[in-house]
Amino acid sequence: MTHETLDCTLDSGVLTITLNRPDKLNAFNRAMMEELIAAFDRADADDAVRAVIVTGAGRAFCAGADLSQGAKTFDYAARNDRPEVGRAVAGENVDWGDESVRDGGGRVTLRIFNCLKPVIAAINGPAVGIGATMLLPMDIRLASEHARIGFVFNRRGITPEACSSWFLPRVVGISRALEWSMTGRIFPASEALEGGLVRQVLPASELLPAARALAVEIAQNCAPVSVALNRQMMWRMLGAAHPMEAHRVDSRAIFSRGASADAKEGVVSFLEKRPAHFANTVSVDMPPWFPWWQEPGYE
Repeated sequence: MTHETLDCTLDSGVLTITLNRPDKLNAFNRAMMEELIAAFDRADADDAVRAVIVTGAGRAFCAGADLSQGAKTFDYAARNDRPEVGRAVAGENVDWGDESVRDGGGRVTLRIFNCLKPVIAAINGPAVGIGATMLLPMDIRLASEHARIGFVFNRRGITPEACSSWFLPRVVGISRALEWSMTGRIFPASEALEGGLVRQVLPASELLPAARALAVEIAQNCAPVSVALNRQMMWRMLGAAHPMEAHRVDSRAIFSRGASADAKEGVVSFLEKRPAHFANTVSVDMPPWFPWWQEPGYE
């Protein structure tokens, strides 16, 4: 499929999604929002995709929102690329529940959050605004020594978006989340590492190989259905009120996966000292209780 803002390549089970507007420092626009959501839709639907890497073309990861509309950039009702917003606005009255009011960055982060494949960020350069917040629902974040990160929203007169008020405190803790978001300052990769936002800082030449090594390790050694469940169980338990919620889901997962062909293969391959060949696929073999959080009365 042809993309306007992305480059997507699949190799050895690893889908690499490259933000590809290097002349604009990969600034985020409506087309990128739509293409990222579609790329993750396709990743989930394609059993050949076992892991996803997200990186940027050129010297930036993503410089934030495309500011080419100037003062109208964050005024959706005034922009010429958001005609649907008109239905939510009547004079000074806004229908806050209308779909058109939703934040575009939040649509992307929620799609990544719901992904069934592991997602690794390879932060090759500056990641600012939505370029920083889209990183938060990714599972493992690696950064180049040239990366600089900033949650700059307060300095632009707006607020953190893309669900970052939920993600950022859970990833780095409330105090650091508030410091970074309230000051809006841009900080180096070393501070991101110290704060737990990234797992490792690497020379630029080693960044993608390191991300790929992690992705391939998962793709070649782990059962796809187990990885999908693992990912959703961990993320969704961040909002659980009691460990009993985890126990309920863990019990379902162990019971259903324990009877699967994958579990049998996992044990037998270990005993026979050979690589495992997992046959179950995400498109066909997710357990009948998934997604458990959509069950009536779960909330």
